[in-house]
Order: sequence, then C-alpha cells, then structure tokens
Amino acid sequence: MKATLKYLAGIAGPSGYGSKSTAEQVTQDCLLSRPSPLTAIITGATSGIGAETAKVLAKRGVRIIIPARDLKKATKVKENIQKECPNAEIILLEIDLSSFASIQRFCSEFLSLGLPLHILINNAGKYSQKLEFSEDKIEMSFATNYLGHFLLTEMLLGKMIETASETGIQGRIVNVSSVIHNWVKRENFCFNKMLNPKSYNGTLAYAQTKLANILHAKELAKQLEARKANVTINSVHPGIVKTGIIRDHKGFITDSLYFMASKLLKSTSQGAATTCYVALSGQVAKASGRYFADCNESHCSALANDEIEARNLWNQTRALIHKQFVQP
Repeated sequence: MKATLKYLAGIAGPSGYGSKSTAEQVTQDCLLSRPSPLTAIITGATSGIGAETAKVLAKRGVRIIIPARDLKKATKVKENIQKECPNAEIILLEIDLSSFASIQRFCSEFLSLGLPLHILINNAGKYSQKLEFSEDKIEMSFATNYLGHFLLTEMLLGKMIETASETGIQGRIVNVSSVIHNWVKRENFCFNKMLNPKSYNGTLAYAQTKLANILHAKELAKQLEARKANVTINSVHPGIVKTGIIRDHKGFITDSLYFMASKLLKSTSQGAATTCYVALSGQVAKASGRYFADCNESHCSALANDEIEARNLWNQTRALIHKQFVQP
C-alpha cells in the first residue's frame, strides 16, 4: 500500500525522480556537448515509449539509429523529431526482430557504417493474443521480445566493448522489461515450451519474455564484469503506459477495467523516463545487472534474481542460436 501511494503521489526516490518524472526532466543535466556524438540504437522506436526515447536522446545530442520493420513509420518519427530538433542525426535501417536472418542483415549493415556504438536500448515489444510463429518457427512474442534482442545484443556487443575501450565512455545496454514478469511461476518457465507451446496464453507468453529480458541482463552483466568491459546492462520497468501494447491487450483488459486503469497510466514521456535515465544518467554508472522502475533501483521477482536460472537460460539460448541459425 505504501508503494502504491508513493507511485500515485509521484514521490521522488533516492535518485531524485519518481513515477511522475518525464524523460525530459531526468535527462536535463545530460546535455552532451561532445566533439563527437554518442550513438544509440533503439528498437521499437516507431511509436510509443521508443519514439519518445529517440526524441529525448536526440535532443541531448545523441545520434539515433532506428531499426524498423516499417520504414514509412520510422520516416514519420524521424521527421517529427527533426521538427523539434533540426540538427538531430537519425539513421533508419530495416529489421524484423522476429527473424534471425533479418537481425544478421541489420547488424552487418550497421557495422559497415563504421560508427561507434555507445547505447543499445532493447525496447521493442510484441504481444500476440493468438499463437503465431516466426519464420524460424518460434512462438512470435518469444522470438521478438527475447531471442531477437538476445541475438542483436550478441552481434553488437563487440562493437560496444570496442567503442568503450577506445573512447573511455561507458557503454550502456537497456532491456525494457515489465512488472508483469512477476506473474511467471517457475514451473511455467521452460525454454522448449516457450519456443513451441502446446497450449497458449498471450498474457503469460508476454510475461515470460519480460522475465527472460531480466535474466538476460543479469547473466550478461556478470560476464561483462568478468571481462572487465566498460559496458553495463540493466533492465527497466517503464510503468503502465497507454501504448500499442496496451491496445493489443484488450483480450484480458475489458473496456471498464481499462477505464479505471487509465487513471493510473503514465504518459508516454513519463513511461520513457526510466529508460532515458538508465541510458544517460551518471548516477547509474556503477549499476549493472540491476532492475529499475520509476527511475530508481527496484526489486524484481525471486525467479528473476535466480543466477542459476539466468545461466541456464543463457546456455540454452546460445545453443539454439549456434546450432540452428548463426554463430555470434
């Protein structure tokens, strides 16, 4: 109850920010007047939180790479950002995060540009009411939200480590997760069943991907520390925001419940705040493998904190990618 009241009131936490803070506010001290700009890749930046994140980071002098399946939508986002920030440098590249082949093509195309990479924001999210499969014959939300971002991160990690080493600027990876990860029970979290479920519940499938995002960050953080790489990775819960994902959830949120819940929903700018804070703020320079909500470090579920579960998921994912698709 205390946490709920704090959320509703927007009371600031140790960081000085809270649930009512906006992306503009949490980055106002992160104006970047560098000889060369930071470069950020932001998935899912054609709408909602991702588009807001791209806009705010562009205002702070960051070069933005938008991977998009729909380049027409991405072009509109680029135009809207440049109306507010005419000097913003925004590059659009095609990707389908549910396709391993498409991710490989995107990474090859990005790396061929010869640009540095300081920030990777794994923001894109897919919710499927009905059971769908990717071209790789994997359940669609798991393929997009988790496996796609895992492979993208693996293929770009070398560039991020190299950039951090050459520039002395810490690299940051942000996995956008959700509080809904708390709904997943250990007995329901089975790698093979998530790849090809026999029975399907869209809400559970989505929650499982958000849990996997946190476990990915936990395990990769350990590996980066062991390598003494100047790159961090953290997970964030953006809050419940009125976005396309929410519209897709009408199968389990009725119109009346949605009306009541809407009073608790964040604006898009408030929803993007935690992602922008973790991507840019100097306050989180020493944080890696952590989970943030409302621009403050928060608690995730016991399962999300399980190091053995994180390592097992990592091993199973690497084996799948190595055996069937690519060798990152």
